[in-house]
Amino acid sequence: MEVVILPGTKQIGKLAADAIESLLGRKPHAVLGLATGSSPLPIYDELAARHERDGLDFGQAHAFALDEYVGLEPGHPESYREVIRREFTSRVNISPENVHSPDGAAADLPAACQAYEELMHALGGVDLQILGVGTDGHIGFNEPGSSFASRTRIKSLIEQTRRDNARFFNNMAEVPHHVVTQGLGTILEARHVLLVATGAQKAQAVRDFVEGPVAAICAASVLQFHPHATVLLDEASASSLKLADFYRHTYDNKPPWQGL
Repeated sequence: MEVVILPGTKQIGKLAADAIESLLGRKPHAVLGLATGSSPLPIYDELAARHERDGLDFGQAHAFALDEYVGLEPGHPESYREVIRREFTSRVNISPENVHSPDGAAADLPAACQAYEELMHALGGVDLQILGVGTDGHIGFNEPGSSFASRTRIKSLIEQTRRDNARFFNNMAEVPHHVVTQGLGTILEARHVLLVATGAQKAQAVRDFVEGPVAAICAASVLQFHPHATVLLDEASASSLKLADFYRHTYDNKPPWQGL
């Protein structure tokens, strides 16, 4: 796991966009894994700016959303399919039919989850997965206690997650109780995982998954097993790390050929 501590969200967005631009340059038909929430927004803003300014091309790319609420009507402004369209995919030239989301409205959710896994596999798997992390250490909607071998499936949200997400709805009662999410086993199959965390409210979760034990109580800690996981932090989210100075030194002296 590589930990990179940067001054703020603008620098995080640029460095993450560098990795994605490099990937698309090597592999125009790359498969991207897209997350929602506030953490990835600087990445999406930077990628959209590069598309408009420099012609960064997504025309052959595919994208898979990390998760989706269960029970929201199609087109609901807070469905993750709609959020990803609004915040990113409508701002670049990726084909709408190449943007895939879990189906939280399916009559047969287990079958829909299996179909999602099969489509991901058929397209060669995810080349780069963007992640945020919850205050309780969840990634995707893999809440504490999630199996490290889990695949795309329906999950119940804990109340802390529902409270954290209530800011996107009119009131707490509107926040769904269930989601469909890629599993931890699914996430681990991405070739490169790029996790972003910002703000002091994420500092404990960052400390737990970066420097704590690998444990089901902190789902993100499974990334310690990933062969290519990059963690991009601002100073506030890195404030509880014991080895913060070492991470800074390592990145400042990183050989250029290593890339991100």
